[in-house]
Amino acid sequence: MTSPPPLSGLHHVSALTGQARKNVQFYTDTLGLRLVLKTVNQDDPSSYHLFYGDAAGRPGTNLTFFDVPQARAQRPGTGLITGLSLRVRGREALGAWARRLDEHDVRHSALHERAGRRALTAFDGEGQTLHLVNDANETDRVPATEPWTEGPVPPALAVQGLGPVELTVADLAPTRRVLTEVFSFEEARTYTVGRPNSSSSASSLPSPNDAPAAAVFETGPGGVGAELHVVERPNEPRGWLGTGGVHHLALRTPDGDAIRAWRQRVSDTGLAPSPVVDRHYFESVYVRTPGGILIEIATDTGAPFPVDAAAAGRISLPPQLEPKRASIEEALPPLGPPASDQPD
Repeated sequence: MTSPPPLSGLHHVSALTGQARKNVQFYTDTLGLRLVLKTVNQDDPSSYHLFYGDAAGRPGTNLTFFDVPQARAQRPGTGLITGLSLRVRGREALGAWARRLDEHDVRHSALHERAGRRALTAFDGEGQTLHLVNDANETDRVPATEPWTEGPVPPALAVQGLGPVELTVADLAPTRRVLTEVFSFEEARTYTVGRPNSSSSASSLPSPNDAPAAAVFETGPGGVGAELHVVERPNEPRGWLGTGGVHHLALRTPDGDAIRAWRQRVSDTGLAPSPVVDRHYFESVYVRTPGGILIEIATDTGAPFPVDAAAAGRISLPPQLEPKRASIEEALPPLGPPASDQPD
């Protein structure tokens, strides 16, 4: 079996929104992320694909959204990615974030412990679950990131990048096998997980009687930016993906040679990976796990994100779509630049 280099953590997480304009406002003006790429879904150029990240959109910091205005809302259940995390630096920053979220009328939990780390769970306007997680220096092993500090959020509160992603499955065993035997994750520990109610305005975490244990899997150097948390809920129905949900998660590999080695490894294990897809900004391979989760492997190499174009509100297109720019732009509703990137 081919032996590719270890996966080095999270590359990006891609979610769904049905409200692109409000999505830009929330993630740039409330959470203080930088809009680093304003482009289209390469598989459906009639809709936006929005990327938020650090100052340059480096791997390990990018949260992306496909705009699907007609999509139904997500129904909770198994077979889904049920939460994503953003790393912030320090317990004091979490307290300040709670106050900021209150000022912006954003639903959130009380401060609590999550997987041994201090955390705050918030929800965007479509119910997307966002865990703000304390990222202590000793747990931050994600290289070469530069938090965006020129937006509306004070530099001390700036999001450092992506943290653990939560998966919910009906049966842990098949997902455990794929993560450990195929992707070479290590199962590190477990913790008891509550489930904040995304439709509630309460500011504290409920304590459900059926709170399950989540298994923590880590890859590469480990640490807060290289973990997947898998929750087993055998008595829950299958969920369906929709707005307010996460489409897929992506794991990091260094370059084109590595991603081709990973594709061969995945294929050798009996799973059915996609061909290698050139996304211009990185190359990708996709595979769906037996638990229903779509996982992408993406390269750290590729064209740099055109952050200046995004700041000016311009749409960036990969070379293969550039000849269709006029028709693509005509079909897209205007969003305008995020207020946090506009000049004074």
